Amino acid sequence: MHEALSDLKIWQSSDVVIGIDTYDDAGVYRLDEKTALVQTLDFFTPIVDDPYAFGQIAAANALSDIYAMGGRPVTAMNILCVPVGDLAGEDVNRILQGGADKLKEAKCSLIGGHTVLDKELKFGCSITGLVDPREVWSNAKARVGDRLILTKRLGIGILTSALKQGKLADDGIAEITRSMATLNKSACEAARGVGGVSSATDITGFGFAGHAGMMAKASGVTFRIETAKLPLFPQAIAWAKKGVKTRGDRLNREFLKGHYETAPTVETPIEDVVFDPQTSGGLLLAVSPDKAQALISALKGVNAPAAADVGEVLPRDRDLYLKIR
Repeated sequence: MHEALSDLKIWQSSDVVIGIDTYDDAGVYRLDEKTALVQTLDFFTPIVDDPYAFGQIAAANALSDIYAMGGRPVTAMNILCVPVGDLAGEDVNRILQGGADKLKEAKCSLIGGHTVLDKELKFGCSITGLVDPREVWSNAKARVGDRLILTKRLGIGILTSALKQGKLADDGIAEITRSMATLNKSACEAARGVGGVSSATDITGFGFAGHAGMMAKASGVTFRIETAKLPLFPQAIAWAKKGVKTRGDRLNREFLKGHYETAPTVETPIEDVVFDPQTSGGLLLAVSPDKAQALISALKGVNAPAAADVGEVLPRDRDLYLKIR
């Protein structure tokens, strides 16, 4: 897609605050001095077997882009691709209800949608949110000296791969489903309350390394990642040691080739989790060092118990976006 978009000729109004020039999670369009629209969409194939849980996860994942911009979601439209004759109407209803219930939790009004016939089931949402254009979070403004705060555990891709292979126990399925279905709403609100956030993104398909790397690239800095501090699903390391990973792992490494450096002391399974594609992952927040501990304390009090300080923003070192230590 990078190649496909590289020569794309588009027109943008002067009221576009954030468009396609950076690697941001959503677009931002100014309505007036105090109000801007935040717009995004996301949809994908089932990540878990339970239809209702899949609907919840897909909606939470789409909403996450709004929270990553520091915004508040207000309306949603469903995107549903249905295979002909291969899916019971009851299952479709459960998917849609799961999504609707998660939108309700976010206080985001479902106002419509679009359905097409496809070979493969897919579901997600287009979300519109609101934000003050003077306070929007971009992934291109991380400052040297900032601390990097991650709000959810890593390892979803490895564990969902184990699930698809029939290897993941029920407790593991419940744990990752709960994490993926958890909104980043409280984390966004807590960070807004504490202040000091210079830049933000959410961790999804490009994995922690990919999204952190894009944030560092856009900001003109290098991130030092302290792997010993990363919040991980314990079972993810166990399955990584057994060679379980996704195709996205390889693609994420190729995407950052030549722009990251891993210390020899970092064990392979840990690096695998760093590059592991996530679904509905947490927020990665660059925050001034004097606010970092207060932010972690606030996050732990609002349904983000895994929140951790995982690194530091350094001046750009050569062509490196990430130093994985």
